[in-house]
Amino acid sequence: MGNRMNQASDSSRVVSLAQRLDPASERVGELLNAVRNIASRRLQQTIGNMFEQVDDALFDLAEKAENNAAQMHYFDGMRDVRKRRPVVERSFLATISRDLGEMARAPAQPPFGTQAPTGTIELTLVAESELEESLAITSMIGKNESRLGRDLFAVNQRLSVICGGHKIEDANNPVAPANLTRAFRQALHELSADMRVKLIIYKLFDRYVLCVLEELYREINTELVRAGVLPQLRHEALRSDGTKAGAASQPAAAPGADGDIPSDLLQTLHALFSARRGAAGSNDAGTGGMPGSSPMPSANELLGALSVLQSQIVSAGPLLYARAGDTANISNEVMHLKEQLLSQIGALRGERSSHVSTIDEDTIDLVGMLFEFILEDRNLPAQMQVLLARLQIPYLKAAIIDRKMFAHRQHPARRLLDGLAEQAKSWSEESDRDHRLHDKVKTIVEQLLHDFDDDMEIFDRLLADLQQFQEISRRRSELAEQRVAESSRGREKLEQARRRAAREIIDRIGGQKLPPLLHGVLARAWANHLVLTLLRQGEESAEFRSALRFVDDFIASTRPATDPESRQLLRKMLPGIERSLRLGLANVAFQEQDIERLLAQLQTYYRQQLGEKVDDAALAQITAVTSDAAILAIPDSIEPVVARDTGPDAGTDMDEPAPVPMDTPEWRRVQALQPGTWLEFCLADEPMTRAKLSWISPMSGRYLFVNRRGLKVADYEPQELAVLLARGQATILASNALFDRAMNAIVDRLSQSDTAPDTGAA
Repeated sequence: MGNRMNQASDSSRVVSLAQRLDPASERVGELLNAVRNIASRRLQQTIGNMFEQVDDALFDLAEKAENNAAQMHYFDGMRDVRKRRPVVERSFLATISRDLGEMARAPAQPPFGTQAPTGTIELTLVAESELEESLAITSMIGKNESRLGRDLFAVNQRLSVICGGHKIEDANNPVAPANLTRAFRQALHELSADMRVKLIIYKLFDRYVLCVLEELYREINTELVRAGVLPQLRHEALRSDGTKAGAASQPAAAPGADGDIPSDLLQTLHALFSARRGAAGSNDAGTGGMPGSSPMPSANELLGALSVLQSQIVSAGPLLYARAGDTANISNEVMHLKEQLLSQIGALRGERSSHVSTIDEDTIDLVGMLFEFILEDRNLPAQMQVLLARLQIPYLKAAIIDRKMFAHRQHPARRLLDGLAEQAKSWSEESDRDHRLHDKVKTIVEQLLHDFDDDMEIFDRLLADLQQFQEISRRRSELAEQRVAESSRGREKLEQARRRAAREIIDRIGGQKLPPLLHGVLARAWANHLVLTLLRQGEESAEFRSALRFVDDFIASTRPATDPESRQLLRKMLPGIERSLRLGLANVAFQEQDIERLLAQLQTYYRQQLGEKVDDAALAQITAVTSDAAILAIPDSIEPVVARDTGPDAGTDMDEPAPVPMDTPEWRRVQALQPGTWLEFCLADEPMTRAKLSWISPMSGRYLFVNRRGLKVADYEPQELAVLLARGQATILASNALFDRAMNAIVDRLSQSDTAPDTGAA
């Protein structure tokens, strides 16, 4: 009897879809509090787990950073996250709790951050150069909404009941992926870290918060079912296209159909494309889609038409060796592919013309603009532009099959194009005489044209092939580059030692006029001895200090010995001078007979100094030294050079370029150059060449450049390089990936229709 009474009591609390609760009732408050408590507890745990991983991730990136600046960037991000983490967590949890608490008070309004009509928020995001953040958000939202559709639908339905029948959907449910992500984005405003650090945090938010939301939804559904809210509800819903939400994880029958579009770059840029066409908001009327017109082509029809166009290229024969003059022809083909595609679809349907859906048109336009950018990108040599532009049709097919290509940097198709462009950037005819690089790029292009139908795995295979080629080329070039750097380093050490030796000798001689014989010994033989001692033992060595003392003693020995005291002093010096000179001359490989002949000449000179009688023949030998002028001069190879004058009178020689002042943009760009940066050099009467900054000398400050094979191309003083930049004879090439440069240029072009795409050249 008691059990039947309890069952009757429980059944009276069951709430059906037709039975709506009064939002002001006490029970609604209890149920919403229960939901809010579940959400707060779950989210506090997951957001805490996420921040624990942020610290580790930033520390790992700092340890692997390629330079000190990048390392400090990640360490600064770690400090900022540690300091502001409590504020970010409180802001995020408070926003969700507040929005859940307000759901039953009035007809539900979208909580903070809910997407405004297309063309407002997203347009602003793009205009403010926050494209990467927007892409991260839209990608996370789209992926998780699709995955969680079944459980989230049930939560929405039950919340609608307890909120008095006000319709709760993904857009206004505070615990839906979109609103959780946007609340988190608002909370991240508390961080001062730059976008690179925030993007890492977004990835971890996706992994540790959004990817475990099904647990939150199941607990909410379990709690509301226990409370009697829609206990018999089936967890499935109908989409606008008639498919079940519960089947969201099933493969799409027609890849690229409107209902299967991921939340990627196309969605973010849709407002810009719509504005460009003069449309207000987004619609799927399609190009020329008027009432009574034929149905828009499916993804399979688009792919079929593209395959026909692709086969026409293949049937024309193998690609020839690309020439710079081919750019105009391929540019015309790129610009008119859309027309050709529409014409081909019409031909396949037996119609004169055709139209496509707005989203497909956006995809076609985006790929077209990508390849227009490639043909305008100064970072790519013209010959390589021609080759890469041949990939427009395969990449349009790839974009229709998988639109995530634009949103994810790790997408194989995107990585392949970036990799090809990076290799192409280093190409020049001089550095690729065997056509090794050109042929590799051409082979990959031909394979895509011949073999790509709809199997996206071909991009993985070709990417692996390209990476293997890159690794082999890298190992070869690194060996050559190392030899070049070591050779340059050795020459600079020798040059520095020669100048140091010459300076020491010249400074000690000062204004004195030495006898030709002694001057010649110092300027030639002893200067070489100083150089070798510097290179072998170093300037702090006892050997180098001893060699300098010899110079002082040798010069002192030329002073007139006119009294007994000065003669006695000279006689004491002579044995040490002879001993040091023998060792020094042997060190620089003087032959024994040459050493003896020179010492004999010096003995004659010193006997004369001491007032002793000297044989006329011997005296004639040392006097004859004056006729050999060459022995008196410091050789040009070791002449000390004072730093070049950069004052107003410098550079007046007609053959010498005027120096670039140190406050100009060119000078600052030279100072900012880092090893690994590529430049293009276009010098008079020389072929264009591309070279990588390999090494900056710590001794002379000269910049050493090598080609893609690691062979030396040139080396310049900073001033010389700044002059080439100012004259336009040297151009710094962009270091960021092709896809990134292209996307930024496309956004600029769509945002300002009268602005041409930026080529990305530095």
